[in-house]
Amino acid sequence: MSLQIINARLLDPATELDAPGAILIEDGKIKDIREGAGSVFPGVETTIDAAGLCLAPGLIDLRVKTGEPGDEQKETLETASRAALSGGITSFVVMPDTRPVIDDVALVRFIAERARETSKARIYPAGALTVGLAGLAMAEIGLMADAGALLFTNGDCPVADAQVMKRAMAYAASRGAIVMSRPDERALTGSGVMNAGAFAARAGLSGIPPEAEWIGAMRDVTLAEQTGCTLILDQVSTARTLEIATAARKRGAKVYTTATAHSLFFNERDVGDYLTYCKVNPPFRDEATRQGLIEALKAGEIDAVVSAHDPQPPEEKRLPFGEAAFGAAGLETVLSALLNLHHDGPLTLLEALAPVTIGPASILGLPQGRLAKGSPADLILFNPGKPWLCEREDLLSRSKNSPFDGRRLQGRVMKTFVGGTLEFKR
Repeated sequence: MSLQIINARLLDPATELDAPGAILIEDGKIKDIREGAGSVFPGVETTIDAAGLCLAPGLIDLRVKTGEPGDEQKETLETASRAALSGGITSFVVMPDTRPVIDDVALVRFIAERARETSKARIYPAGALTVGLAGLAMAEIGLMADAGALLFTNGDCPVADAQVMKRAMAYAASRGAIVMSRPDERALTGSGVMNAGAFAARAGLSGIPPEAEWIGAMRDVTLAEQTGCTLILDQVSTARTLEIATAARKRGAKVYTTATAHSLFFNERDVGDYLTYCKVNPPFRDEATRQGLIEALKAGEIDAVVSAHDPQPPEEKRLPFGEAAFGAAGLETVLSALLNLHHDGPLTLLEALAPVTIGPASILGLPQGRLAKGSPADLILFNPGKPWLCEREDLLSRSKNSPFDGRRLQGRVMKTFVGGTLEFKR
């Protein structure tokens, strides 16, 4: 079956294309692209008139948690897929923080097979870096990589033992595997629940200092340089951490960085009157730090923006701030958060889209994330100016713990295609 989408604004960060045009899809792949207003492909079976909407590659998310297996009441692969498609995310990597932990071949295969059975989005499993995420012994990295794990991480539990981390990185390097590590020195983080500083002190809450991230980043980057491992510094929240990564890259290290969409949108004051939906780790930093992160994104120092989707049920969030679970639902708000930075001026549309398309695709070596002949036809049609009110009851995620709840946002996905098939329509 052939399909053409005409009268679209084509946006491709990989080639810096921003022009009116049309795209032809055959057998699930992009067959041809034509620039110019009024471009069409004659003799095509099905035509979709974009009516001026933006046509871009589907978004790719490197960090998504679900509850499957073990905590399906939080989120399943199916419900996460549905929420992702409504937010324009056509591909995502699921974290191994499940019950049981995804730390062996059987569970990697379970995730892959379950995703094929129940989900419309492309779902890729990440394997645990250490057995049970306990940080004591390296997991079966080679076997899990052979079974389809795209990267290896200890999730929200940084490996405290530097020797264990070095061994895991060395083995990952020998297999050409990617390690994703959350930079954090837990001895400094302690029992902190929000950004350390005057605001936390006035609120009577224990703080999470940024130096915990800096020290963790310096250790992990040093080990990556020594072992030759490809490293992703996960959920960076300060510009100084990015400086550590940039310096290492200049020395030849294979280091990438990610930041969360909500860290680019919110600051510590959004915690307000102890709003637990805004309790995340790393925490929302102060406004100067947030602005520094945005400047780094524009400068290309952040390789990928992630949703850090971490669904939590109401009983885990409707508690005193210090006792509530960390985590935010984020699959449906990534694009709007980035478009906010476009509407406010710092980013062009292409700059806003790059860290959720070609950025993560390049890190993982995926063929999607670009408008190119022969690439998978994973595409989104979106209206960058469409206003909408984020209300938790309307979210498709099984858990509703969004810090954007009650926020007025701008920019909405109207259609999402995976392999040329329309999988979501608003």
